[in-house]
Amino acid sequence: MSLLSVNHLSKSYGDKDLFDDLSITISNQQRIGLIGVNGTGKSTLMKILAGIESGDTGDLDHAKDFSVEYLPQEPDLDESKTVLEQIYEGDAEIMVVMRAYERVLLELSQRPEDPDVQERMLELQQKMDEKDAWEANTVAKTVLSKLGIEFFDKKVNELSGGQKKRVAIAKALIQPADLLLLDEPTNHLDNETIEWLEEYLASYRGSLIVVTHDRYFLNRVTNLIYELDKSHLYIYEGNYETFLEKKAEREEWERQAEQKHQNTLRRELAWLKAGVKARTTKQKARKQRVEAMKEETFDTKKENVDMAIGSTRLGNQVIELEGVSHRFGNTSLIDGLDYLVVPGERLGIIGPNGSGKTTLLNIMAEQVNPDEGSVHIGSTVKIGYYTQDYAELDESLKVIEYIKEVAEVISTDEGDEITAEQMLERFLFPRPQQWTYIKRLSGGERRRLYLLRVLMSEPNVLFLDEPTNDLDTETLSVLEDYLDQFPGVVITVSHDRYFLDRVVDRLLAFEGEAQIRKFHGNYTEYLEKRKDEKKGELVRKKTSSQEDTRRANRKRKLSYREKQEWETIEDEISSLEEKNEQLDEQLALEATNYDKVQELSKDKEKVEAELEAKMERWEELSLIVESLEND
Repeated sequence: MSLLSVNHLSKSYGDKDLFDDLSITISNQQRIGLIGVNGTGKSTLMKILAGIESGDTGDLDHAKDFSVEYLPQEPDLDESKTVLEQIYEGDAEIMVVMRAYERVLLELSQRPEDPDVQERMLELQQKMDEKDAWEANTVAKTVLSKLGIEFFDKKVNELSGGQKKRVAIAKALIQPADLLLLDEPTNHLDNETIEWLEEYLASYRGSLIVVTHDRYFLNRVTNLIYELDKSHLYIYEGNYETFLEKKAEREEWERQAEQKHQNTLRRELAWLKAGVKARTTKQKARKQRVEAMKEETFDTKKENVDMAIGSTRLGNQVIELEGVSHRFGNTSLIDGLDYLVVPGERLGIIGPNGSGKTTLLNIMAEQVNPDEGSVHIGSTVKIGYYTQDYAELDESLKVIEYIKEVAEVISTDEGDEITAEQMLERFLFPRPQQWTYIKRLSGGERRRLYLLRVLMSEPNVLFLDEPTNDLDTETLSVLEDYLDQFPGVVITVSHDRYFLDRVVDRLLAFEGEAQIRKFHGNYTEYLEKRKDEKKGELVRKKTSSQEDTRRANRKRKLSYREKQEWETIEDEISSLEEKNEQLDEQLALEATNYDKVQELSKDKEKVEAELEAKMERWEELSLIVESLEND
């Protein structure tokens, strides 16, 4: 079923065409990934779909009751509202009731004996029943819990940047919407939260369009890819991995079409030049066709971010940390860390937000002094630092002027010289755009320009603090290729799973309470190790609990009620197992019926939970029976 139709949409900024005559139809349950090089208009298209901006031409068609929810890159919240008011904002009846219910729930926790509050709670519970709002409320509570939001009575202006981002995400997920628009939702989220968000969106009832640099996220969430490329939109069925394959096929087809066109044009020109006799009208038509062919252009030039530049010589001594400790207020972030960085190292620094990753990077760069311990940096080390919160670029400068402040010419490993203009072209800044003022660049284009400036200094040790934020997938892919060839040291703070797997082979992992684990391997290997450890810990706890239960039950006899329970529990378990199998069969039959699948999935969850509880109870009773038989 069609939700939204976009008809002949065009949008330009100055002399730059973002998209031209764009027409798409968004249907129910589509999971769309919107990708493209920074500056192509992804965020602008999202704002137009959200009704915040309008196109120069074209229109949008949708049903009267169509609703859209939009999460921008930077949270756009009402600073004067409380978190509760912001999250449950809106005039939809269900949101009004839930907002009032949550407000009274908060009051009741503060004044549990107040009869007025108790009475209002009863009234609102009845309204929740009438509006059938309990399921929506449960979903909302799950979202808030997974995002770590508990500060409902705080004003938005009292929150940190990370807290505001999470509140904005929660609001977008909780609000009822036919179409959910998410612009870089994974920025500044830790990996555990990102993995939960992937699972949540898989069962989201509406349609979804997401802009993200997180390629694992794109691969796991989307079933359709929209690519904005030089004012045109290309549509690919499938996820990100499928998109890469189909895009390569499209580009190959375009190259073949261009070659065929050139061969035909060459033959036509040769015919005309030879002056072959033909009827005048036919010869005239042929000349017109040749002129038209000359005007026809093909966009087959592959623009890659070529970063094959050299770096200054690096000696054997790089960076050494000895007994480094650091605190933030009363919180210990780093405690007695010893670490030796060696030539050629690829080190990733990972951990939850606020754990101290960027602080450690700044200590390594000698931009922050540790409270205890020392940092030794080799005499040949030349650091290039790509920071997360980079200083604002001077908007009065032109793109070329900003780069030439660092260097006008750099040398490659082979001794060739590359000019600033050539490097800018390799970074997808064509010659005309190089004379554009920085103030006219998009946020992503500024990040790409800033990255180029860092690399133009020819460092031999690269510090990258969240380099994947605001860089498009194409630039990231080539940055990764560059880092493969980079002869120096790379130390990166990142939450991007794909980037970490691709780039690093060692990790410093912040695991809480100033504990930093040294791990040899990439991020996926680290996650697998952690999961195995957690499973082992659960097994140990369960074994210990069983042993405690066994000891407690050794001298205990079954009560009359327990005897009755023991006689029937195996039949009950068999019945639940049979019911679970029947639900599996029904799910297979109803695979294309989304609503029915949701209903059956919930029934299956209940049955499996009941089955697990019965199995645990059977285990407890069997231990008592076993001890009695042994006596």
